[in-house]
Amino acid sequence: MEYVYFLPNASLTLRVVDYVEHMSFLKSASLTILHQVNGWIIRIKTPYVLSKNDDTNVKAFLSELGCPFNVGVRLEMVFWSLDIGDSPIEVMRNYRVAIVSHGKPKSNAIESFRQEFIRGLGYRPETLA
Repeated sequence: MEYVYFLPNASLTLRVVDYVEHMSFLKSASLTILHQVNGWIIRIKTPYVLSKNDDTNVKAFLSELGCPFNVGVRLEMVFWSLDIGDSPIEVMRNYRVAIVSHGKPKSNAIESFRQEFIRGLGYRPETLA
């Protein structure tokens, strides 16, 4: 199963990472986090089908924080490349996207990205709040 959502800021993205880390039915899930100028795109991918109840809970949680995101061809290629094992650096170079994290959920990757981005800009954009 796959869930792709748009989130407006880093704080909400961190809440999703925490949710995925602590929900036992998502223990084998892969989480891909992309940063865009206007927000964050997260993809949760499970190697198995969730129960109807768990599926409903995940969608409800994600819908409280953001909105479902329709993936275009370019992002489909990004996700496909990551899924077949291409390195995130190579995918970023080929498709010009900012991959913050791919694989097991890592909240420290978001924090590191946020700090580096803010340091480079000299201020904190709303999406990094």
